[in-house]
Amino acid sequence: MAMFNRLHLIRQVDLFTLRLFLSAIEERQIGLAAIRENIAASTATKRIQALEDIAGIKLLDRGPRGVVPSPAGAVLERHVRTIFGNLEEMRSEIASLTEGVQGDLTIVSARSIIVPFLARELGEYSREYPLVDLAVRETENAEIVQQVARGEADLGVFAAAHELDLDGVDVTPYRRDRLVAVVPLGHPLTEQPVVTFQDLLPEKLVAARAMVPAFRAAANRLGEQFDSRHSVRSGEVAMSLVQAGMGVTVQPECLLSHEMMSRVAVMEFAEPWAARRIHLATAHGRGPSPAARALVTQLLDRPNEESADANSS
Repeated sequence: MAMFNRLHLIRQVDLFTLRLFLSAIEERQIGLAAIRENIAASTATKRIQALEDIAGIKLLDRGPRGVVPSPAGAVLERHVRTIFGNLEEMRSEIASLTEGVQGDLTIVSARSIIVPFLARELGEYSREYPLVDLAVRETENAEIVQQVARGEADLGVFAAAHELDLDGVDVTPYRRDRLVAVVPLGHPLTEQPVVTFQDLLPEKLVAARAMVPAFRAAANRLGEQFDSRHSVRSGEVAMSLVQAGMGVTVQPECLLSHEMMSRVAVMEFAEPWAARRIHLATAHGRGPSPAARALVTQLLDRPNEESADANSS
């Protein structure tokens, strides 16, 4: 590794990489940090490795339980948190000098999007635009688009699905995620490199409410019927049943905490519909308010995988 050089650090390290470093520590896994920051896992790994090269010392200790900061990493973590704290103070002071964007803004989304992604983004938005009266509603995926089309919400954030009727809304890609299979530790399926829906269907397949339409459609394509013995609302409850040995499930990878990943087996789900695309919906033919435009701009202000790869090379 190269020797630490202050000027080299200033010239080569960007704030996004420093935030990615903090996310890796908080998530205890670089892969989950990549999902949180909406970049490819390989890109996240390259950025962390480049940061270690610039520092000239290992910053993360990697082990079977995930990553933790090394002694040098703990020092960097402390200073990076100070940097971001100072940036927030600077932003607040500058914002206080201007009237800023104001108004009412209603957001609708699903739990599987709010928990891993949207809550943090909306917190940042509220601090950036304190004069906006922000309201968040949690609802089912299909209802999100309908509420936006009816004018009951200003912005919807939803997972793309074939059965959704998108008439009445304009759609913008927001971020990507993937579905994974979750099975009990030691389950016979863990002997396979990947699993398909056909592999899971004979098992006691636990479906959170939001996953039921996808499961039924996949079963129909196989000439089968899907009927779960369990009826649960959230992915967290579905995974708790899997941990207890009561079945298997399919869930968005972003919902799997490091702690949960140590209690169940997570497997690659080899289905075309395993790629989960999350979109923003605004009402068709009605221009978004300044508050809504500001939020959309913030949500889309993330490096895509291609540009992130280029910056890390």
